[in-house]
Amino acid sequence: MTPEHPKVNYGKKGILIINLGTPDSTKWLDIRKYLKEFLSDRRVIEVNPLIWQVILNLFILNFRPSKTAKAYKEIWMKDKNMSPLRYFTERQAEKLSEQIGNEKIIVDFAMRYGNPSIKSKIHRLHKEGCENLIILPLYPQYAAATTATVCDEVYRTLMKMRWQPSLKIIPHYESEPLYIEAIKNSIKKKVNEIDWKPDLIVASYHGIPKKYFDKGDPYHCYCHKTTRLISEKYLDIEIKTTFQSRFGPQEWLQPYTDKTFEALPKDGKKNILVICPGFSSDCVETLEEISIQGKESFIKSGGENFEMVPCLNDSEDHIALFKHLLTKNI
Repeated sequence: MTPEHPKVNYGKKGILIINLGTPDSTKWLDIRKYLKEFLSDRRVIEVNPLIWQVILNLFILNFRPSKTAKAYKEIWMKDKNMSPLRYFTERQAEKLSEQIGNEKIIVDFAMRYGNPSIKSKIHRLHKEGCENLIILPLYPQYAAATTATVCDEVYRTLMKMRWQPSLKIIPHYESEPLYIEAIKNSIKKKVNEIDWKPDLIVASYHGIPKKYFDKGDPYHCYCHKTTRLISEKYLDIEIKTTFQSRFGPQEWLQPYTDKTFEALPKDGKKNILVICPGFSSDCVETLEEISIQGKESFIKSGGENFEMVPCLNDSEDHIALFKHLLTKNI
């Protein structure tokens, strides 16, 4: 390198784990900003963009933030001034860094929507000298609205870089044995903590519109595959797949989690455990939608006992899974 050449760092590998995202706070404007970015994603909302932007800006973004803010306030970690999803994603990156990070490997995290952005973290890793980049979207089951949109944002960032790093993306891990074993262990741990026997385990995954499935999205199949593999490992209790968090009037993947909670007591299933295998960290969908709203609905419908198994979060099993997925690609 000649003396007049600008100083550049090189020779390192960067690992970026990427989760969905979270508002910066529970304030109305922060919630609105987050929802606007999320709901403007063409992969998430496959509607004519001109029509959708009118609906989004005139109606949804004027009314939805208040309802969403209320949900986030229920689960916000006030002592840490962040959402659980942000906290656990940070912890996952920290623990991974302790195990596989060194002077040549840098581990970091980003969010698809909100902060810290994918763009900012890729530029940070590049500045640190990372010539190779490994991306781990924290979605076990691939869907266009989750994994693919992470890839889109990564590609958009690289398109504007003069010196691009090499790139590897880990697309999904719905049937990875360490993942299935970790879920099984989390169920066993919860069963050992409670003093009643579950009649059923409900495996609740985030839903997608049925028309996305009809167009060929494999997400539905991956969810059922995960449930089947968990059932084969944990034969003690029946496991039923459902889908939560539907939005808007169109049909989504069924059966719906909320409707299932209402119907189970009438079918004699009055003691249930709920797992959320599609979520890598506890978040508003698991802690507020399931643990608070879902439990209330189930008990109101005649249920007796309801417990949610925590997501894998920053557990030892989860970090071991991530380490395994990443080291195969380093």
